[in-house]
Amino acid sequence: MSNEIERLLVAGASGGTGRELLRRLRDTDITVRAMTRSREKERTLSEDGADEVIVGDLLDPADASRAVADCNGVLCAVGSSPGLHALMGDLVDGAGVENLVHAAVAADVEHFVFESSIGVGDSREGIPAPFRFLLWRVLNAKNHAESVLRTSGVPYTIIRPGGLTNAPATGDVLVGEGGETVSGSIPRADVARLMLASLFTPEAENRTFEVVSRDGHRGTSRGLVELDWNVPGEKGIEIEE
Repeated sequence: MSNEIERLLVAGASGGTGRELLRRLRDTDITVRAMTRSREKERTLSEDGADEVIVGDLLDPADASRAVADCNGVLCAVGSSPGLHALMGDLVDGAGVENLVHAAVAADVEHFVFESSIGVGDSREGIPAPFRFLLWRVLNAKNHAESVLRTSGVPYTIIRPGGLTNAPATGDVLVGEGGETVSGSIPRADVARLMLASLFTPEAENRTFEVVSRDGHRGTSRGLVELDWNVPGEKGIEIEE
């Protein structure tokens, strides 16, 4: 892993986690390229801190290649909301992320951080059954994207957050590793903080973590891990062991 990230792509920049990433990156020396599907959001993303904005659709491989060109890091926070559109066709969580991973391989990206979800893969039991039923296509798509990323050869970190909230960052998170570890909720701002930290934390490379805030934790936790998280401009992130 390189600690010299010069140009960084934030995919899904107009979403909740994406905008938190832009705000956190605003005061760094990193050139930040934001990607969104909405041309109407270009100005907002620039105001949030993006140096460059690309409008495109990751379901188009050409757009994915254009987005990641000349970037040496990727923070991928794309996502689909439940609804009729999630019941048919390709989802950005799956096919879109797959296109971005392939483009990242071609662009020699040094680190790819993917926001997945508790409930994906071996963390299936981390969300209640009714939510698994509602989100099954999204969860399956994210599971496919995780598999593509793990086998791509690109150094990666996968962050699986619990239920996302718009509360302020707590700076106090539980990090599990192993699938059925933690469940509950977490502010998007805390997820963004961990995603950015993953780029600068050698121990996070090629690992998958389930994360919730301590206040949002539900049930029994297991498989907690402690890493020396490094965030630009900060000494670290408080975690529970």
